[in-house]
Amino acid sequence: MNMKEFIKNSRLKPWDGVIVLVLIVSSFLPIILFSMQQTAESAVVEKRAILRVDGEEIKTFDLIEGQETFTYLYEDDDGDSNLIEIQGDRIRIKEADCGDQICVRRGWASKNGETIVCLPHKLVIEIQTADGSDMDDLIY
Repeated sequence: MNMKEFIKNSRLKPWDGVIVLVLIVSSFLPIILFSMQQTAESAVVEKRAILRVDGEEIKTFDLIEGQETFTYLYEDDDGDSNLIEIQGDRIRIKEADCGDQICVRRGWASKNGETIVCLPHKLVIEIQTADGSDMDDLIY
């Protein structure tokens, strides 16, 4: 049986192959659109770190990937101090004159909801997304 006879005896019409191909390609469309949406959302959402002492908001730091590293020295009226370092989209307490140094050993914080606490100085640094969403809580 040659190809012409096979095509002639086949129940497939000429456009059936095109329709099948379109259906296969369109079945992957939701995956492509969802991944593009996730990429766009993660690029837009910015984070910030809020510095609070004894419950009072003192300063807010924008955490933007790629920004230069800088430090901020917090000193209270009693002479207690914490040296805070911001590097791109993460933050840490680099130096503190408290006795236990737990806040220094805590290291870097960068995810939404993470906190750094210095109990002797009543200092808390909390990471939040700038728009209030729970971006880092999503499972990919």
